[in-house]
Amino acid sequence: MTELQRLLQAYDEHRAAGRACALASVVDVAGSAYRRPGARMLVTDEGQLTGAISGGCLEGDARQRARRTIRQGRPTVVTYDSTDPDDDLQFGAALGCQGIVQILLEPLDFQDYNNPVELLRRWANGVEAPAVVATVFSAAGSEGKVEVGQRLLLTSDSNTQGTLPEAADLYASILADAHAALAAGQPATRHYAAGAGAVRVSLEILRPPVRLTVYGAGNDVQPLVRLAAGLGWRVQVVDGRPAQAQPTRFPDADAVRVLPLAQIPQEPYDGSFALLMTHNYYYDLAVLQHLLPAASARYIGLLGPRKKYERLLDDLRKTFPDAAEQLQGRIHSPIGLNLGAETPEEIALSIVAEIQAVLTGRPAGFLRDSPLPIHPPLRADAPLVAEGRVDAVCDL
Repeated sequence: MTELQRLLQAYDEHRAAGRACALASVVDVAGSAYRRPGARMLVTDEGQLTGAISGGCLEGDARQRARRTIRQGRPTVVTYDSTDPDDDLQFGAALGCQGIVQILLEPLDFQDYNNPVELLRRWANGVEAPAVVATVFSAAGSEGKVEVGQRLLLTSDSNTQGTLPEAADLYASILADAHAALAAGQPATRHYAAGAGAVRVSLEILRPPVRLTVYGAGNDVQPLVRLAAGLGWRVQVVDGRPAQAQPTRFPDADAVRVLPLAQIPQEPYDGSFALLMTHNYYYDLAVLQHLLPAASARYIGLLGPRKKYERLLDDLRKTFPDAAEQLQGRIHSPIGLNLGAETPEEIALSIVAEIQAVLTGRPAGFLRDSPLPIHPPLRADAPLVAEGRVDAVCDL
C-alpha cells in the first residue's frame, strides 16, 4: 500500500467516525531535509497521525499546530529553519539537517468535494499516468486574487480540476508552469508577482504506482511479491503451471494468472517492469521474445547466471539478428544489486532495490561514496525565505 493509499484509508475512517482532520503537507524545501515537497500527514483533532512529513523530528510540533488549525478553521504555513546548526540544536527543532522546510497546514471539510484529499483521490483512482498538483502556499500582499491552499490538478490528458479559479490573474501562468513540470517530470516551486505582493506555488509530480509483471510463481517469488506490494507497487504474477499460479500463494499480488507457453505470443503487455523467474528455459525464451519489441518494457530482469542470458540471446538472434540491440539498456542479467544475496528474501531485496534505482535514475551504491546529494535540488525561480520561523518541540 502506498503512503497516499494509507492516507486515503485513514481519511475515510475518520470521516465515517466524525473525527475532524487537518492535512499537513511539505510544500517547499531549501537545503537538506528528510522529506521532499508532496510528503503529507493526516492529523485528527485527537492528535492521531497518518503519514509523515519528516523523520519524526517535526511531527510532534506539527501535530499541535495542525490541531490548532482545525479549531481556527483556516490554513497556515509553518517554517522550520535549521540552517544554523548551533542555533537549531539549542533553540529550534534540533533537526540537524541544515535546511528549511515549509509545511502547509489545512483543516479538511469532509463535505467539500475539492478538499485536497478528495482531489488526490480522484487522481489516484485507476491512475495510469503522472499528473501535477499546483498548490498555493504563500499569497502575501496579493490582494485576495489567489488564496493559500488553492490547488490546480493537471493530468496527462490536459484535464484540469481543483479550487484555483480560472478567473484568477495567475491561472494561465500557473497552468503553463504545471504543463512544463509535467513534461519534464520534475517538481518545482514558482514565484509570481501579484499586486503589491507575491504568490508562491508548489508544483508536485504525482506518479502512478510501479507496474511489475513477474513471470514465474515459484516459492522464491513469494517474498519478492510481498516486498514489492509493501512499496505500493502493482504486481501481476504469471506462470504456465496451474498448481503454482494460485492467488492463495500470492495474496499481496494484484493478479495471479495461468498463461500457457503457447499463449505467450498473444499476451498483451502494458507494463514497464518485467521479471523472468520461471526457472524454465523455454518459457523464459518465449517471454523474452515477446518482450523484445515492447518499448514500454523499460526494465527486463532475468534470474540466473550470465551464461543463461548468453544462450537465450544466441537463440533469439536466430530469428531477430538485432536482439542484443533491442535489449540494450533494458535487460538486467544477472538480476539485482550486488548485495551478496543468497536466500529468497535477500534476493528479493536486491531485485527490488535495483528496480528502485532504475526507476529514479540513480546508480545505487553506497551513499557515502556518492558526490551527489541524496535528493536532487528542487527547481525554484526564487529563494525560499524563512519567514515566521517557529521553534519546534519534538514530543512524539
